[in-house]
Amino acid sequence: MKIKVRVMPRAKKMRIEKFNQGLKVYLCESATNGRANKKLIEILAAHYKTKKYNVSITSGLKQKDKTVEISGIN
Repeated sequence: MKIKVRVMPRAKKMRIEKFNQGLKVYLCESATNGRANKKLIEILAAHYKTKKYNVSITSGLKQKDKTVEISGIN
């Protein structure tokens, strides 16, 4: 399953909202050294109740708008 995600780093609270045809994810982590991407994978794995290795960022590694692929969910 592929979803579009807009990441908002350095937010006060972590949360997930619906946004257009995807999700908007607010992260407390900053976007340096890939820390926000790692946290995004953790949060999406918990949200979809799957393992972290089933979540991968397919495009947008250095942008706010990303495409994320999640496998292992029915």
